[in-house]
Amino acid sequence: MAEAKWYVVHTYSGYENKVKANIEKTIENNKSLAEQILEVRVPMQDVVELKDGARKTVSKKMFPGYVLLNMEMNDDTWYVVRNTRGVTGFVGPGSKPVPLTPAEMKPLGIQIGGEQQETPAREKIELDIEVGGMIVVTSGAWEGTTSAVTAINESKQTVTIEVEMFGRATSVEIDFLDIKKA
Repeated sequence: MAEAKWYVVHTYSGYENKVKANIEKTIENNKSLAEQILEVRVPMQDVVELKDGARKTVSKKMFPGYVLLNMEMNDDTWYVVRNTRGVTGFVGPGSKPVPLTPAEMKPLGIQIGGEQQETPAREKIELDIEVGGMIVVTSGAWEGTTSAVTAINESKQTVTIEVEMFGRATSVEIDFLDIKKA
C-alpha cells in the first residue's frame, strides 16, 4: 500500500462543499476507497468583520475553488476524484498531481509525519474602511482620536493615520482591533 499524502483539487468556484460531499458519498458507497481516501477538507478560517463599528465573526473558505484530500495516489483514487462532478483537476503540472509538503501544510494547522503543527495564533480581520475613510481609535495611547486613514496594511492588520504630536502631523500605525469606523 502506498503512503497517503495531501493533494489539492481545483473545483468550480462555490462547488467546494458539493465536491467534498460527492467524494465522501462515493467513499461511503465503495468501502475499498475508504482505506485509500482518508480525509476530504475545505479549509475554513474565522474572520472578524467590522461593519458600521460592529464586530462579527464569520467562517470563510481559506482557498476558494480548492479542496484538500488526504489520500493514496493510485489509478483508482485518481479516477474517482478526477471524475467527481465539480472537479476541474488536481493541482500539479499537466495531469500529474503533486502532494503538499509539510511546510505548505503548516499554516493550515494540519499535522504531517508526526510533526506537531500550530494553528495560526490570530484570526484575520476584514475592515469595511478604505484609505481616506474616517476612523475612531477605541483603545491604546490614541484612544478617542478621530482621523482619516492614510494607509491599510492587510498582512500586519494595521491602518496608518495622522495624529498631531508636538505641533506637527505624525504617521501612526493602529491595530485593526483598536479602531472603529467614525
